[in-house]
Amino acid sequence: MKLTRVHIIRAATCGGLLDGLDVGLRGGLPNSRQFDPLCLVGANGAGKSQFLQVIAEAFQTTFHACAGDEELAKGNEDLQFELEYLISPKPADEPLLVRLSRRGEGKRRPMLKVQRREGREWVDCGLDDPATRELLPTRVVGYTSGDNETLSLPFLLSRSGYAEAVGKQALDGDLGTIRKPVPDTRLMLVDYGTHLEVLVANLILGSEEERQALLNDAKLSELHSFRCVIQLAHSAVPKLTARSTKKKRKGVQLTDELEAYIEQLGRCSTCHSYDEKSETYIFDFLVTEETRVAFRAFWATTIELYSALHKLSMLNDLAIPKAARARLLRDIKTRRFASRLPEPQDEDRVFRFEQVRFRPKTGEGVVDYVSLSDGEHQLAQILGTMCMASFPNTLFLLDEPESHFNPQWRVKFISRLMDLPTANGKRSDPVSSSAQQDCLLTTHSPFVPSDMAREKVLLFQKAEAGVLVRRPGIETFGATFDTILDDCFDVRPPMSEVARKEIEELMQSNDREAIKTGLARLGDSVEKVFLMDRLRKLS
Repeated sequence: MKLTRVHIIRAATCGGLLDGLDVGLRGGLPNSRQFDPLCLVGANGAGKSQFLQVIAEAFQTTFHACAGDEELAKGNEDLQFELEYLISPKPADEPLLVRLSRRGEGKRRPMLKVQRREGREWVDCGLDDPATRELLPTRVVGYTSGDNETLSLPFLLSRSGYAEAVGKQALDGDLGTIRKPVPDTRLMLVDYGTHLEVLVANLILGSEEERQALLNDAKLSELHSFRCVIQLAHSAVPKLTARSTKKKRKGVQLTDELEAYIEQLGRCSTCHSYDEKSETYIFDFLVTEETRVAFRAFWATTIELYSALHKLSMLNDLAIPKAARARLLRDIKTRRFASRLPEPQDEDRVFRFEQVRFRPKTGEGVVDYVSLSDGEHQLAQILGTMCMASFPNTLFLLDEPESHFNPQWRVKFISRLMDLPTANGKRSDPVSSSAQQDCLLTTHSPFVPSDMAREKVLLFQKAEAGVLVRRPGIETFGATFDTILDDCFDVRPPMSEVARKEIEELMQSNDREAIKTGLARLGDSVEKVFLMDRLRKLS
């Protein structure tokens, strides 16, 4: 799929910042079978993260209307928008132009429409028609590098709806009565809290080429071992009594789906133990080829294993005080979102990883996960997410995905995404189904725009009338970083403020000795050359 236009008519969550914004993301009819991400650049507070949030909210609203069994949350009921995109319902199909719109006139409540383009006409699609589901993205994946509640909001709202349905099924179900699992939502949030779920799933079920892509920069060769701990009757977790007297759990009540995951982890483990009093399971895994064979017997793909681990991890919300959970849910529903839920202590979690260790590329021994840097965590998570979500018609919304990278990794970031091996081939290969995806990412650095053509870069600027979005005034592909800093961030010369001010003061000085002393302290730059010329003229 490829987004082509976003028109934000009204977006209450942005405080009116983006109201009326109409952006053509791509000119003409783009190649829907080519992976070509878009880059959103600009200063802080210019609306980039809010723009991604509105896109996620628009799709959430549509998923709820057209696939209500998958998306239980209504989303932002005040949002009015128009979204247009190209999509091939099946990889071999010709791309269709689809428009999602939600408008309200006067006091009339906004109504959602899904339309497809036939010739010069827009044809309405029934919201309950199964064929309409095929016109929607398979998955919308959000990534945030920190506590960015702006982008997280629609995803956490979706998660709260899913969790409520799972909890109800766990408490209402009778032992021995098989109930279908609550369907996965199409909105998927990846953040710091999901690091290990993404990493372990990829390093267990990913191909050798994919595993090397995730670990190579950290100079690691393989996942060596890890432990999963599940404690259902811990003192930090409220005792949830099932309505059915046939339930046997003393602590957290589980759905049949979650009970099956626990059993399957036990069957895949190298060794395990169970404490009946606290209902605590400890599963230890020494990762070998036999371990991978065991996991493949229960989970066919990486994302299926990730989903199972993530659903168990969601039980950790139960270890958070009830008042805090009620406050967050209230804030989400009223869209007054200021902070995340507090993270429970490791020993209080219902589900956690422990002792995650890797084999180094050289030398003996093992490397512990906690010894890796934030940049190594972030790189493995981003690449791991892109690896496991390799199916077509996935939309990635990445907020500052390279914020913890060193400059060398930032320079290589886009090429890493394009050449990343997946189960369906590299994204740079047009015949790969993973090329039929779209990606919007934000950044505050010049590194990413330098790898993208000007028409793939959107510059966000805050003005009195709201937010302005334009293409850069230069060709960004192959441009030097200082050129991009000048045009996109108004940074000239490309150096820090303290040094710049000192050079400016010396340029106004007639004291040759002071200038000589200053020159000795300065690193190489064009401005230093000007200062040297100033000294020559004074001499």
